[in-house]
Amino acid sequence: MTGSKGLTLNKTLQESARLRVVDEGEDYLVVDKPGDLVCHPTTGDEFSSLISRVRLYLGECSPHFVNRLDRETSGLVLISKSNHKKWCGRFESARKVYWTIVQGWPAQDEGLIEAPIGPLRGSLVRLKQAVVPDGKAAITSWRVLRRLPDRLALLEVVPETGRMHQIRVHLSYIGHPVLGDKIYGPDESFFVEFLDHGWTPRLEQQLRIQRHLLSAVEMQVGEFHWRVDPPQDISSMLA
Repeated sequence: MTGSKGLTLNKTLQESARLRVVDEGEDYLVVDKPGDLVCHPTTGDEFSSLISRVRLYLGECSPHFVNRLDRETSGLVLISKSNHKKWCGRFESARKVYWTIVQGWPAQDEGLIEAPIGPLRGSLVRLKQAVVPDGKAAITSWRVLRRLPDRLALLEVVPETGRMHQIRVHLSYIGHPVLGDKIYGPDESFFVEFLDHGWTPRLEQQLRIQRHLLSAVEMQVGEFHWRVDPPQDISSMLA
């Protein structure tokens, strides 16, 4: 990890805010988001969202997300403490690297997906996206890092555009959905069942794991470069 301006990270404050700080400068903060946390508040609990935990950590500062991750996606999130437009401008050319475990063994060791993405009409899930002819241009590169037992594979994925759910949509499109994905996996009704009833025995049998295994492990924004280890649920499957 590079990019620190020499500020000492307050470990006690991090722990009290339940926040994993990766790096901090005078006008930015980089955190490692867990895979069960929304970015924006959904309840009044001060620990229920990433932004509320960031506010607890920073105190008087008014932070803004430069990038966001889906609730179940873990990994690096960049937050501006000031100069938000500057950081957003820099992020337009950022390189983001994800690790994910997918179903099936890809026929090749690497590939490039170029397929437009847009809303899927008629879906049970309001925000579900899909590869559609009238969608926005989307490009994703991937390579196999390891082929695992039970016909699972660890991939390194780099999105070259920034569409909603892009990685999950594209990997499902080529027949290798992210393991544990309730929307783009075997059946979108799993997502509705999860919202209504939580983690059920049927979901455990069909999905095997409670969140989709996708994590943002590396990010380069200009001269700044951050990297984190994959989370425990991915690491344990590799062991």
